Amino acid sequence: MPFEPPSLNLQDRFIADLLTNPNNRAILDRWEALALPDGWLVAGCLFQTVWNLRDGRPPTTDIKDYDLFYFDPDDLSAEAERRVQARADAVLGDLGITIEAANQARVHLWYEEDFGEPYQPLHSSRDGIERFLVPSTCVGVRPGEVYAPYGLEDLYRGVLAMNPLVPHRALFEGKAASYQRRWPWLTIELPA
Repeated sequence: MPFEPPSLNLQDRFIADLLTNPNNRAILDRWEALALPDGWLVAGCLFQTVWNLRDGRPPTTDIKDYDLFYFDPDDLSAEAERRVQARADAVLGDLGITIEAANQARVHLWYEEDFGEPYQPLHSSRDGIERFLVPSTCVGVRPGEVYAPYGLEDLYRGVLAMNPLVPHRALFEGKAASYQRRWPWLTIELPA
């Protein structure tokens, strides 16, 4: 009987998969220089890497940006967020990718104007991760830590459901349709 290596648990597999994307790896390698309070690398650059690998595509395919969440309740100004963005651009600018740093303490100040739906103030970056429109995409990482409040099973199964914390059906349907156009094997589960 041939030797079978032990299978990775889903979290270990997730980390191994997301690190195949050289941009994710570089961001995490430079994490300390970013100096983000309650900082996380989140969203599309993570789950889209996993979906690209499933499709046999290069891990960076169609990833438009790399999102950094942080939480600074002491300065909710757009100017403070621009300073953090400038620091992220200085640390990561040589990668040739779009980096977007967002202070989760101030999302409630602009969300309704941008998306037409109210948004309650958050208390941490984890709160922001929990409120992505699609639970299977609610993922964040930082060195030594993964945050996936709804688990990783649906991410790997390709299930797109609406997040009950943000029951904005029109926004969800648009996001889910966009994902399914790029990865046709994804399954959309609409609430009744």
